[in-house]
This record gives sequence, structure tokens and C-alpha cells, in this order.
Amino acid sequence: MPAVKIGIIGAGSAVFSLRLVSDLCKTPGLSGSTVTLMDIDEERLDAVLILARKYVEEVGAELSFEKTTNLDDAIVDADFVINTAMVGGHTYLEKVRKISEKYGYYRGIDAQEFNMVSDYYTISNFNQLKYFVEIAKKIEKLSPKAWYIQAANPVFEGTTLVTRTVPIRAVGFCHGHYGVMEIIEKLGLNQEKVDWQVAGVNHGIWLNRFRYEGEDAYPLLDEWIEKESKNWKPDNPFNDQLSPVAIDMYRFYGIMPIGDTVRNASWRYHRDLETKKKWYGEPWGGADSEIGWKWYQDTLGRVTEVMKKVARFVKENPNISLTDLKDLLGDNLSEKQFVLEIEKILDPERKSGEQHIPFIDALLNDNKGRFVINIPNKGVISGIDDDVVVEIPAVVDKEGIHPEKIDPPLPERVVKYYLRPRIMRMEMALEAFLTGDIRIIKEILYRDPRTKNDEQVEKVLEEILSLPENTEMRKHYLKR
Repeated sequence: MPAVKIGIIGAGSAVFSLRLVSDLCKTPGLSGSTVTLMDIDEERLDAVLILARKYVEEVGAELSFEKTTNLDDAIVDADFVINTAMVGGHTYLEKVRKISEKYGYYRGIDAQEFNMVSDYYTISNFNQLKYFVEIAKKIEKLSPKAWYIQAANPVFEGTTLVTRTVPIRAVGFCHGHYGVMEIIEKLGLNQEKVDWQVAGVNHGIWLNRFRYEGEDAYPLLDEWIEKESKNWKPDNPFNDQLSPVAIDMYRFYGIMPIGDTVRNASWRYHRDLETKKKWYGEPWGGADSEIGWKWYQDTLGRVTEVMKKVARFVKENPNISLTDLKDLLGDNLSEKQFVLEIEKILDPERKSGEQHIPFIDALLNDNKGRFVINIPNKGVISGIDDDVVVEIPAVVDKEGIHPEKIDPPLPERVVKYYLRPRIMRMEMALEAFLTGDIRIIKEILYRDPRTKNDEQVEKVLEEILSLPENTEMRKHYLKR
């Protein structure tokens, strides 16, 4: 059983990091491993470390931890490096969004057709893309045999950029494909009897195969749409897998969009808040409206504060058990959510659903598994260049990654009218980043339906480039 070193960059993301720790503890083949937690926010880093060590102590796992604010420490001698960091955090994203909206770009200049996810910045996120390359180059230098696991957004641009520019082993992960499970549950199907496959690019995947007990299951979905869809209401801003927009996209493209693909639709569904509410449901209008994203940020902030509170309590009361938390915390929603997350983590029979640790286990211990991963296409999806990173199912074992044949193929309409336009935007963003040619960014905005004149483009870019954290970006694009 190989003991490995796993570096987690951006480990201050408490729930995500604790899910990985939980999965490690439930993976006997990785016993004895070392986890290096890296984050620049020392308060959050300390809180995660306290809770991680407490959890390992309670379950009796053999797992050791290190913490650091230095990137090199997380990478040197690592076997796997998981990157979940967002440079500048949500603070930077909201600064850019606020500037953008001042100049008439509702929800920000990075909200583009087929790329509406609110933390998936691709054209103003120079610092994030630069960090991806920096991490990859450090892996090449300090741990050339390590795997780089891209978990931070934008996964599509980031994984494509890294695999094209740095000769290391890299793969991207997302969990949008779990939208398939929501459909299966809603239709009342036995999951073990469903044969499904998705394919596309990150946040742009489609249910190309959907069979139940050997028969096409799309008629079952059609029946639900006809009889039940009128009663659909979202439970939260992210609950959109069976929303009116998903159904409308299905009717146009011929197969169902899955996960965040539903959010990444055309301008028809995103023109303004009322439009979003019509398609994504009341009262939020989806995750990417001003209301839905505020809900997400507020929830994230409250859960982070609860995490810090719990960590302080555990530090002051080392004999307390995590199972006692529900008796210690209050009754507000954030504290209840944190307790539910801890209960899931403590369940010895249940893994988090994140793919990272099972992927590592499959490679090292030959515990073969099926994953939905982001890797260079290399002919898997017809009509897409080989060096474009696609999101597809693959079997992983000690011999490596074995992509599935996409069967049946994606409809031409999906490839031509959805994937190719989205890939073009990725290519433009990466070329702008790599060459420093600001004309490419301007060209993206010239084509934007929100742009009324060239002066609007000049002014919004000038103000974004003038942000203190964008000094290097400004030099890169303006050569001064």
C-alpha cells in the first residue's frame, strides 16, 4: 500500500478539504499518506488543519498533515497536487463585475454566451491563469512525476492551458455530471439499471446515452416533462437540472444538457433578472443572477464562519467529539448545514462524491473505477481538435486513463452550435493570455450584444486593468 504526499493548494476551502480528508481516511490503500495543506489565508488554514486532525484522530486513520503558506512546500516531493485556489478570491471577481456593470455589462464582461457561471472568469482573470502555469512549472521542476489535478475554475481553460504549455501529467475534475443522478432520481429509476454517458467540455456536457434496462430512457424523460415539469420549482439557486431552460435546450439540441451546462446557455435565458427568473425559476433566477449569486456568497461566508467557530471550540476543548457538534451549535441554517456535512464525513460507509481521492487510489492501487474527467481530446469526440480538453467518462487503473468510446456520438447540432462556439471563446482567451494581444479581448467584447460602441470597450478594460492587483496584467497587455 503506497503512502503518498498530496498537496492541496487553496486548502482553506474547508468543506472541500475535509471531504478529501474523509475520502483519504476511507481509502485503506492510501494509509500512511501525508497531506500538505497550503493557503495564503492563515486563519482558514489553521481551522482546516485543526478539524482535519480531529477527524483523523476520531476515526483512527493513519494520515499526517503539514500546513504551509508557501507554494513550493506543497509541491516539492508531492505525488499529487490538487489545485482549488482562486487568486484574489470572490473579492476580485466582484470588483470586476461591479466595474463591468457600470459600463453596461450585466453580470460582468466575463459572463459570455455559453459561459455564464459566475466564478468562471476567462478574459479578466490573468492572475488565475498565470497561477495555473506557475503551479504546473513548479511541478515540472520540483516533482516531475507528480499528477496535477485541476479543480479550480476555469477548469476548461486551465486544464487546456496547462496540458498545452507544460509537459506534466494533468487532469481536470468537476462534479457537474451528478446532474444525471438528479434526473434518475426524479424519474424514479433504479440507478444500477441505468446506462448513461456524458460528453462535451467542462460546464458544457450532454447526456448522449441514457438507457434503462437496455432500452432508451429518453421517452421516460419526455413523459415526465409532459406531465410533471409544469410543477417544477427550484429548492435553491443551483437546482436547475430540470428547469424550463434545461428542457428548452433539450428540445433544441436533441439531448439533455447536464449540470452546469444548464447555466451556460445562450443570451436568450440571461438578458436580465426577469428573464433569468422566467427560465431558472423564482425567486432567485438561477445561481448566476444577482440574487442567486448573493445567496451563494452569503451561504459560503456563513459556513466559513461556522467552520472557524467550530475549529476554535475544538482547539479549546480537545476532548470534544465531532459527533457532539449538533448539540453545541445553534439552529441557524448555516450551522445546520455544517453539521450535516460533518455527519456525512463521519459516515464510514459514505464517500464524499468528489472524484480526486478515488482517482488517486485507482492509479496507485489498481482499484479500477469510472470517472468523468477533463483531458485532451485526442480523437475521442469527433469534430473537436485533439489538444482541446474535453470532459468525458474514462476508466482509470494502474495503467492510466482509458477514455470511453462516445456512443452514440454527440449530435451535430451540439458540436456545431454549442461546443465549437464555446471552444472558440476558450481559444481567444488563451491566445490573449499567452500573447498579450489585448485586441483579442476587445474582439470578444465587440461581438458581445451588450456592447454599444468601441468607447464602452476601451473604458471598461482601462478601469479593470487599473486595479492594483492587475498591475502585471496591465503591463502584459499594454506593454507599459
